[in-house]
Amino acid sequence: MSEGDVLVELDGVVKEFGDLTAVKNVEFSVHRGEFFTLVGPSGCGKTTTLRMISGFEQPTRGEVHIGGQPMAAVPPEARDTNLVFQHLSLFPHMTVGENVGYGLKKAGVGANERAERVSEYLGLVDLAGFEDRDPAELSGGQQQRVALARALVNEPSVLLLDEPLSSLDRKLRKLMQVELRRIHEQTQGAFFYVTHDQEVAMTLSDRIAVMNDGHIEQIGTPEEIYREPASAFVADFIGDTNLLDGQVVDGGSTPVARIGGPDGFTVPAPGRTGDVTVSIRPEDFGVTNGDGVVDGTVAERYFQGDQTNYVIDPDADIEELQVVVQGRKSSVDTGEHVSLGITDGAPVVF
Repeated sequence: MSEGDVLVELDGVVKEFGDLTAVKNVEFSVHRGEFFTLVGPSGCGKTTTLRMISGFEQPTRGEVHIGGQPMAAVPPEARDTNLVFQHLSLFPHMTVGENVGYGLKKAGVGANERAERVSEYLGLVDLAGFEDRDPAELSGGQQQRVALARALVNEPSVLLLDEPLSSLDRKLRKLMQVELRRIHEQTQGAFFYVTHDQEVAMTLSDRIAVMNDGHIEQIGTPEEIYREPASAFVADFIGDTNLLDGQVVDGGSTPVARIGGPDGFTVPAPGRTGDVTVSIRPEDFGVTNGDGVVDGTVAERYFQGDQTNYVIDPDADIEELQVVVQGRKSSVDTGEHVSLGITDGAPVVF
């Protein structure tokens, strides 16, 4: 990707519905070849943002550009985008092939070329030979792939996906994540995905924009968002974390945040002063042989095969800690007294 390959650009976009401001001065770019995900809780403004890109809503202020061109006067059907909805809406009276070729037929593409392209894109979604099937004969995952083929067959520069996996069960959703990533790697445009599911966002995305209350909190790679969250909201929304109250005190050459009073522990807090919030991921705690930074009692234990989750009741004046120990075996059980260490550099201070 390069800056010259920008396919979607939002510049100071605001969307108001009466007295409600749903989207607040949003700015970002999506590049050719990129899988870009907008993630956030329900009601944060992410679907409204997608609808402004697609043309089904117009910004109150600001501009949407697609392919370098302003979209203010361009209707949805004339934009170089296609949209896959949460509800698939396949035409039940049409075959799979007719569903996929519907947009081509409307665009006046001839029957022979239409058949070739339908066959090509059904092959892309691993449904070669399904042209004459009835949609009702397909599984949920197969129907989802038909919807993807229908959206891709017109070869848009930008494919917009509005939570298309949310209605699938967990196992099928994981399989479709792999399929989506594979399909994306075989196309030339960009995928713009909207979801509240942080697991899907982390799995699929080249970059993630985290949205909260109408504005963008942070944009970055999955690793940056997870390891270097810009706010307590981002840390809490993307993955699991322990958010702990602290107070910055003199730590010599580097200020430190003290958590839990005199009997608690400290973490580096460079550049911070006063009251702070500290984020520590559950997997960044480790059970030690008594030489950790904080001691406590195992209040709850949940074995999950590849990891064991613990709830630790600290001896110090600290709220319960969520701890994850990777691996299939763990010798620590409920009621035992443990000592916890913290991975160097893991705590993030806000």
